[in-house]
Amino acid sequence: MTTSQSAPSYTVNMDPSWTNVLHHEFNQPYMKQLSTFIAAERAGAIPIYPPSELVFNAFNTTPYDKVKVVIMGQDPYHGPGQAHGLSFSVPHGVSIPPSLKNIYKELQADLGITPPTHGCLLHWAEQGVLLLNATLTVRQNDALSHHGRGWERFTDAVVNALCERQEPVIFVLWGKSAQAKCNHILTAQGVKCHAVLTAAHPSPFSAYQGFFGCRHFSQINALLHARGVKPIDWCL
Repeated sequence: MTTSQSAPSYTVNMDPSWTNVLHHEFNQPYMKQLSTFIAAERAGAIPIYPPSELVFNAFNTTPYDKVKVVIMGQDPYHGPGQAHGLSFSVPHGVSIPPSLKNIYKELQADLGITPPTHGCLLHWAEQGVLLLNATLTVRQNDALSHHGRGWERFTDAVVNALCERQEPVIFVLWGKSAQAKCNHILTAQGVKCHAVLTAAHPSPFSAYQGFFGCRHFSQINALLHARGVKPIDWCL
């Protein structure tokens, strides 16, 4: 499925399960305005990440009905070749960013898994870990440059759609931004079946303030096991 000729700024490359629950969002005025903005940005001299065909990579890789876990990020990496539509992940061959290195350190401390030599988290996404950023595009070398343009409303709809599921979801919220975005999950009626795990952001600036030692990976698998759901193989 692709956008119409009036909104050519991205390709809506989603698993059909997601288009079924989100199709109404693409007809909303805010999404049309967002598309116009991104089209103008991509027509400019500064590169926009990720590439158009990878903006919705998380939704194409992890179907709606297969989501077990959501790891919420803020916005895509803004360096050349880094962003590929999965929060915290970079493609094979790209240097591992500092936050992801800290995620690997916690994974090793928690489960004894040797850190991989690459930063691609596709294996997690394929098992039901939705690697979702609050904002899905960014200008090169300009963090949060597409913040407040409409993506947050769209990804709020994604979170709400998951909360409406009867099958429980585990929301993993690292850092104040992710926690603020999903704070309503803690108080909303009818979503008490879902689990929420919170910790500091894995950035080098905050990892020692509560991310290291959170043991979220083992907690996730314990929750899945208790529900009779296959745990995540965190090895990469």
